[in-house]
Amino acid sequence: MRPAVAPELNLREFAELAQSLQSAPTPTETAEQVLGFAVQQLDADHGSITLTRRGGRLETITATDPLVERIDALQAELNEGICRDKSWLGDALLVTDLRSDTRWRRWSAKVADLGMASLLAVEITSRGGRPAGSINLYWRQPRTFDADDVAFANIFARHAAWALSTSLEIAELNVALDGRKLIGQAQGILMERHGLDAPRAFEVLRRYSQDHNLKLRQVAEYLVNTRELPPADPPVRDGTGNNEPDLVPEPS
Repeated sequence: MRPAVAPELNLREFAELAQSLQSAPTPTETAEQVLGFAVQQLDADHGSITLTRRGGRLETITATDPLVERIDALQAELNEGICRDKSWLGDALLVTDLRSDTRWRRWSAKVADLGMASLLAVEITSRGGRPAGSINLYWRQPRTFDADDVAFANIFARHAAWALSTSLEIAELNVALDGRKLIGQAQGILMERHGLDAPRAFEVLRRYSQDHNLKLRQVAEYLVNTRELPPADPPVRDGTGNNEPDLVPEPS
């Protein structure tokens, strides 16, 4: 069992965590370190980090095992659960007995059927303060939570949110810069080949992207690599139904 969260222990643990997270090269590795630390410190059996994406889509960016990924997927299927409930956000959410929980009857019952007894979740916010997801910890045996558990979880969530937000923003910025570079190169090819100015070359790429249900980056990358526009059939679909240029996609 984790010892009481004394002030000196907090400082040491969180300083080590911050140093470790700063060295993680990708958002996935940052998330894995965040989750691993939380699971270890609170002696949890399972855990996941779930982000809320555009349109309310849930994405599990890391999980201890496929069982927890299934638990997260049930939230989307049933449209209820910790990430679908906005009433608790801002503080740790505690469920000592999932079998008897009444907040999300269907989801809690199915999670209990999968062998989980207790739950602790903490909110992840963006750097702008908007709800962005949660860190979710599960225990197979009933677990009671004391004030130290709650204090640790809330303090930890703030550190984790900062690290994850920073890592995701850097990854998205790099993707965006790479995409713009590709689009600029593709514009140059069209300008040289067809005598177009820059706005007209971009309009050709944009219209081709929309008309053929391709992302703008995909059109540009294909053109740069092959010196030809991509074939129209079969289209490469992005799975979202969104045909607008996607210069800052969600990181994988």
